[in-house]
Amino acid sequence: MTGPVEVPAGPLLLRPWRAGDAPAVLVGLTDPVARVWSDPGGLSTLDDARAWVARRADRSSGRHAGWAVVDAAGGGLVGSVNVHAIDREQGDAEIGYWTVPAARGRGVAPIAVDAAVRWAFASLPVDRIELVHAVENTASGRVAEKAGFTFEGRLRRSYRYGDGVKHDELLWARLADDDDPDLSTRS
Repeated sequence: MTGPVEVPAGPLLLRPWRAGDAPAVLVGLTDPVARVWSDPGGLSTLDDARAWVARRADRSSGRHAGWAVVDAAGGGLVGSVNVHAIDREQGDAEIGYWTVPAARGRGVAPIAVDAAVRWAFASLPVDRIELVHAVENTASGRVAEKAGFTFEGRLRRSYRYGDGVKHDELLWARLADDDDPDLSTRS
């Protein structure tokens, strides 16, 4: 896998993680919504956030590619997007993301997810990317739909989230030859 790259995405920029991102990550992942759905593993201190950033910045395994999602104009952190579980033999991967509270409802996540998916299809030997979220996390369903994913089914009690409960999840996928979404009409 190529080293960290910047991916322009209209009003956003996907850029490699930096050590200086840790304070903003701490704020973003200690938000109550992120605590439940992003399951950061109990992140609660600046040292935890530094370790999280270091793991996201390290692409040496070839199994993930992650970015800090920042405002292209001001550079402030608005979220994270990560193509992970990259399986070169099967040609598939998964995608995960989160946004800071102030960025929610502004169309940030669909733009970031779409940009990361386009990068993955152009740069990796994958032709399928899955997005999975808890049934109760309806905002992630809207993100999946807007980012061009197709709903494929429900996974029963498939993942234990930050609330300690195993939730049913909804499975979405986007294929390399699917039509790209039109994010110009995002709301």
